[in-house]
Amino acid sequence: MSGILPVKKPQGFTSFDVIGKLRGVTKTRKIGHSGTLDPMATGVLPLFFGGATKCCDILPNGDKKYVADLKFGIVTDTQDTTGKILSECESHVTKTDFIAVMEGFIGKQLQLPPMYSAVKINGRPLYDLAREGKTVERAQKEIEVYEINLLDFDEHAQTARIEVSCGKGTFIRTLINDMGEKLGCGAAMSSLERTAACGFDISECYTISEIEEMMKEGTFEQHLIPIERLFESLPRLVLDDFDKRLYRSGVPLELQKRGWGGIEGDIAVFDESGMLLGLSYMDEEANELKLKKMLNTDK
Repeated sequence: MSGILPVKKPQGFTSFDVIGKLRGVTKTRKIGHSGTLDPMATGVLPLFFGGATKCCDILPNGDKKYVADLKFGIVTDTQDTTGKILSECESHVTKTDFIAVMEGFIGKQLQLPPMYSAVKINGRPLYDLAREGKTVERAQKEIEVYEINLLDFDEHAQTARIEVSCGKGTFIRTLINDMGEKLGCGAAMSSLERTAACGFDISECYTISEIEEMMKEGTFEQHLIPIERLFESLPRLVLDDFDKRLYRSGVPLELQKRGWGGIEGDIAVFDESGMLLGLSYMDEEANELKLKKMLNTDK
């Protein structure tokens, strides 16, 4: 069994809870995921089964899209409404105020990872330290927000709903917290749905109950998506049988001898049958096709 299944994560589950549940449902131990979602969050969680788990850390498309609700006038230790309230005030944010601040958060920027997150410091997740009441220094990370759309604004209730398109590593609750800080009143996330991730849309996702039904009907493997789909956006290099054997044995392939060159960045390497063999790049200086990750999907 090898492939990807985009799952609709339910609220209250961690990403690892979903994996644990589906290990029991599918009787498969080898399952991975491509990005953690908080227990509060719902939505797209691509899961990787069997040999596809080798792709979890090499996905070419790390972009994501979210829909989030937020409340003005509140700051919490988790930056969402499930946390301990640190400060609260009567806010008077107008739609015009919020749009002006919101637009200032589009583009590349530095973001400080929240203490309640899976980011690791010296091998320990920050949330473990946060639960012990500790706050540690952590480095800001560059993120990119491509677009923010205001979907709803209630001036009386002092709430809003936004849609955010962003690159990997972006914390939406931190984005909202920082917007609230800029407004001078604070803000906390009250709900979050990931509507797209790694090239998968929420419309393609299956619920846990639907997956249970697939297992009963014996159709689960038919729904798995081949890993080749993940690398459709990359340049493609097709090897003949001779070069395929060399490639999979780890033998360097000379570029000039084969007339290869001029491609920058990652390349998806296929055999003539269309099977993805691995991820590589062309080292023009060394005159070699360098291996980045061997996938060996037929083993």
